[in-house]
Amino acid sequence: MMGSVHRPAVRVICFDADGRVLLMNWADPVSGGRLWEPPGGGIDPGETPLEAARRELAEETGLDPAAIGERFLEVQRDTVWKGTHFVGPEQFFTASFAGSRPPVVRAGLLPYEQSELLTHAWILPAELSALPDPLEPPSLPALLPEFRSWT
Repeated sequence: MMGSVHRPAVRVICFDADGRVLLMNWADPVSGGRLWEPPGGGIDPGETPLEAARRELAEETGLDPAAIGERFLEVQRDTVWKGTHFVGPEQFFTASFAGSRPPVVRAGLLPYEQSELLTHAWILPAELSALPDPLEPPSLPALLPEFRSWT
């Protein structure tokens, strides 16, 4: 039986000027499964959640980390990735960007991330249900109106 772990982690809900949300499409090298989720990742020792959110956004997307606000919502995660069952809260922050679909760059990704990140997309909330792979967390569409009200 697979054990469950809690990894302190953060995510950033990025909105463009048209209300699209940025999602990253990852391939699990263990299971072969794919998922879409907001940019983010683990909190390093000594980092605050906000510092981690800003670092992760810069690394994964090249977008301006100063756009991230200080407010966050704790979102319960329950997902399996690379053979590990991750359960527990993550802090979800928001960021708003001018313009439509700001360009995203992959230059800051670690080598294993370069191979596991398939693509990214700016997606209108109404189109989330049409994604070809699971959305993580599944509750994201219901949470977006609250996040949008912060921006």
